[in-house]
Amino acid sequence: MLNGGGNQTPVHETPIQATPTQKGATLRIVLFALLVMPLNALWLVSLEIVRYAGQPTTISIFYNAVFMLVLLSLLNRFLAQTFPRWKLSPGELITFYVMMNLSSAIAGHDMLEVLTPTLAHGTQFATEANRWQETLLPVFPDWLIVKDKEVTQAFYSGATSLYVPRYWQAWLTPVLMWSLFITALTGGMLMINLLLRKQWTQSERLSYPLIQLPMEIVSERNPLFKQRLFWMGVGLAASIDCWNGMRLFIPALPEISVKAVDYNQGRFTSPWNAIGWLPIGFFPFAIGLGYLLPLDLLFSCWFFFWFWKMQAVVSEWMGWSAIPRFPYVNEQAFGGYMAIALLTLLSGRAMWARVWQSIKTRQGDEEEPLRYRTVALILAVCLLFLGGFCYAAGMTTWVIAVFFLIYFALSLAITRMRAELGPPAHDLHFSGPDHLIPHIATPGKLAKEDLAMMTCFFGFNRAYRAHPMPFQLEGLKMAERGRFTSSGFVWAIWLTCGLGAIVGFWANLHLMYQVGAASSVAPPVVPQIFGGEAWNRMDGWVKNPTTGDVKPAAIGFGFAFAMALGLLRQKLLGFPFHPVGYAVSSSWSLSVLWMPLLVAWLIKAPILRFGGLALYRRMMPLFLGLIVGECVVGGAWSLIGLFFGLPIYGFYPY
Repeated sequence: MLNGGGNQTPVHETPIQATPTQKGATLRIVLFALLVMPLNALWLVSLEIVRYAGQPTTISIFYNAVFMLVLLSLLNRFLAQTFPRWKLSPGELITFYVMMNLSSAIAGHDMLEVLTPTLAHGTQFATEANRWQETLLPVFPDWLIVKDKEVTQAFYSGATSLYVPRYWQAWLTPVLMWSLFITALTGGMLMINLLLRKQWTQSERLSYPLIQLPMEIVSERNPLFKQRLFWMGVGLAASIDCWNGMRLFIPALPEISVKAVDYNQGRFTSPWNAIGWLPIGFFPFAIGLGYLLPLDLLFSCWFFFWFWKMQAVVSEWMGWSAIPRFPYVNEQAFGGYMAIALLTLLSGRAMWARVWQSIKTRQGDEEEPLRYRTVALILAVCLLFLGGFCYAAGMTTWVIAVFFLIYFALSLAITRMRAELGPPAHDLHFSGPDHLIPHIATPGKLAKEDLAMMTCFFGFNRAYRAHPMPFQLEGLKMAERGRFTSSGFVWAIWLTCGLGAIVGFWANLHLMYQVGAASSVAPPVVPQIFGGEAWNRMDGWVKNPTTGDVKPAAIGFGFAFAMALGLLRQKLLGFPFHPVGYAVSSSWSLSVLWMPLLVAWLIKAPILRFGGLALYRRMMPLFLGLIVGECVVGGAWSLIGLFFGLPIYGFYPY
């Protein structure tokens, strides 16, 4: 339903060669990926928390995973010549890439990097003045957070080791409990993806733009590394990043300005100064990524960026800006996400009927990696575990149901966006169910245990840039295209999520006890910010139990507007405005990326108009090269900086 009437870019599906003896999730590649996962987690936390540079998990394609896939693919070519038995199949390379993406999403910026300090913040910053020791901490079960202040003090001050018995023993129970929670949560996502997979990949034939790069990297039929345009793109992006990276050591070198710079620095007067932050950058990787996206989404992303800015200008002009937070951008965007979720469900009505029939008769799902009845059973078990976890923590039954209904609706919307259109980012900061429920129902109508769980749930709802569910589905799509879809691949995905939680906790704790979550990490000291946001929010709920700050009318407007866009796209051929563009363009990331997406649109539109699909495909290696060049050089700069204690050049965001 979402893609009806749109001018989608036809996808050039390059199948990876696979024979019946070549598998995806072989034992050797799964074990290898599991061995790499701790190193990858340390890399991410060191960049995003300790050094606060690069931010790999804040965009839809993780450059650390691309970096490792490129290196492993090049090594594989060497193995093919010297040790043929050790050569990895394309399916094994893709399995490795999927496992790195999933483990990164869980360890990274919008999950465990937020959840870990949230579990320690309340105990550490409880004082006689705020009285958290009496008013807040007793509401949290002992198995949910860390309540030993000596343990949290060491976490924030550093210069010690996680492996002091008192420290790791205090963290053991919360880490195990939350790891089980994340395993059930991601298992539920995976089972929903298995129910949707056939409809989206075979019936609707969604384009999955974000999988094109890894598929081309591992392809043996059309070797990307042998194409001149690809190396031109690599050379251009790599040269820019090498030059700008050298400026950290040779300041006299002139800068090649490609990173985001705020253009609105006193340039405008009222009402135009209401535009606020106006970053302009020309990231090569974002231009390359934009080239892969459907033309209507490219247009909608930059158009609706300015749509939101004009709302602020009109509000200033009319005097409405005196109303706090007007025009309620977060609520409008949330309504847009909910509309996309509903449109997705409506478009799959026939699919749901077929799935239900298969569950009842055990027929029609023979080619699926897991039978639908098995999928439904596992999904039910995962949901029951999530509900039981929350109930054991004291959460009210109806709040549990509403929370997970909204959360999985958001997850569905984000996954559909990625499968159909591949937006480069999807933030939705401070708009999840943990934020909405207390503000709409008002905190006074909720039990304190409900508020406590919402505080913990902030750990995976602060934003949704690194959401695991779309990476799962993209992995299933790549497996289908590579002809290695199997139950083993499904179990490898879920194993990665479960063990990825334990590994991610370990990396966060290991590094924080070394450097200190509030002492030696680089500004703006995000562990303290993340934990403070969650606990200060709960403190506000308890002290002001009748206050509700979310505007349901704005949510309804955003929902209706996005629904109207979706329905118009079905009625009007070539209708250029996409509801996904409306929903995602208000985010922080799209504010940074709007200009390179505009540049990509200005390049791609005439290519398709005058050269057609043939020219589009012929030029694609150039833009894939821009992505690879920046990912590889950016990854190399980050590793050099970490290994040698040098400044790190982060090519994104600024």
